[in-house]
Amino acid sequence: MTLIVFGIDAMDPDLVEPDRHPHLTLDSHRSIETIISASGEPNTHELWPTIITGLHPDEHGLVIEDGVAWDNQWLNLASDLAEGFLPKSVRTKIGMWLLNTTDQDAFRTPATYYSEHNLSTVFDGHEATAIGVPNYVTDTDETDREHELRKSMGDLFERDPDATGGHSSADPLAFYDQCVEMIMVRTARTRAAHYSSQHELVFGYTSGLDLIGHITYDWPGLQETAYDVVDGAVADLVEDLDDDDELLLVSDHGLQDGLHTDTAMVASTDPALVDGIESVLDLRETIEAALSDGRHVPAPRDINRERDAKQSARVKGQLEDLGYI
Repeated sequence: MTLIVFGIDAMDPDLVEPDRHPHLTLDSHRSIETIISASGEPNTHELWPTIITGLHPDEHGLVIEDGVAWDNQWLNLASDLAEGFLPKSVRTKIGMWLLNTTDQDAFRTPATYYSEHNLSTVFDGHEATAIGVPNYVTDTDETDREHELRKSMGDLFERDPDATGGHSSADPLAFYDQCVEMIMVRTARTRAAHYSSQHELVFGYTSGLDLIGHITYDWPGLQETAYDVVDGAVADLVEDLDDDDELLLVSDHGLQDGLHTDTAMVASTDPALVDGIESVLDLRETIEAALSDGRHVPAPRDINRERDAKQSARVKGQLEDLGYI
C-alpha cells in the first residue's frame, strides 16, 4: 500500500472545476490557507519546506528577502558583499540578475540542511522518495529534465520586476510547451516510483503549472488549457492506483492574473485525508497520520504480476513518447 503525494505548484482552487477537472478534485477537495512571505505573497521557496516539516518559514529558516532567496553560493556571495553597502531594493535587482544569468536554482537546498539544523521532515522514518520537491534535494549532483529546462529557459522566462507577476517571456507559446514537458516528466517519474513498489510514501512535484501562470496573464486560454493537461496527467496516476493506494494532491498557493494568490488546495482519493487539512501547516501531520496505520509498506514486486506488467507498459510508453527511453 502506497501513499502518493503529488505537489502541483500554484494549483488554484478557483480555477479547478470538478466537472472539467475530475482528476484534480478526486473524491474530495478543498481550499486551504497558505502563508504570506516577506515579499507580500506566498512563495514557493518557503512553502515546500513548510509542507514537509510542518513548520512556519521563520522556524525552518528557508526564507526569502524582498522576493529573492539568498541561499545558494552565488546569491550568498552577492548578499555578503552587498549587505553593508547596498539598499535592499538594489540587492533584489542583483539577485534577479544573478538568477537570470547563472545556472543556479534557488530551490536546490540539500536535504542535509534539515538534519544540520535539527529539523525533521515527513520523509524521516519512512520508506519514502522525494521527486523534485523544492529545497529538499537528496542528491545535489542529480538533475532531471524539469531541472534542465528550468536552467536553460533564457529569455523564455526572465525575472522582470516591472512585468505583471514579475516575469516576462520572449515566446509564451514555446515556454508553455516546455512547461507541459515538465509536467509530463514529473508525472512519469512519480508513476515509476509508485510502480517500483519500494516506497510507502512517494512525494512528487512539478512547477510547470506555476510557471505557465506567471506568463499567461495576457493568454488566459493557455492557463485554462494547462489545467486540462494536468488533469489528464493526474488521470494516469489515478489509473495506476491499486485498490488500497491513496493519492493526495497538494498546492502551495494559487495563481491568477500572473500573481500568486493566498489560497492553496488539496484533493484526495481518501476524503479523510482532506478533512484534516486546514492550511499548509497541517500537511505533514496529515501525511504522517496516514502512514502510521502500519498498512503503508513496500510490497513484493511479484504481488500482482498482471498488474505490474500492465502498469509497466503504461509508464514505459509515456517515457518513450517523451523521448527518454
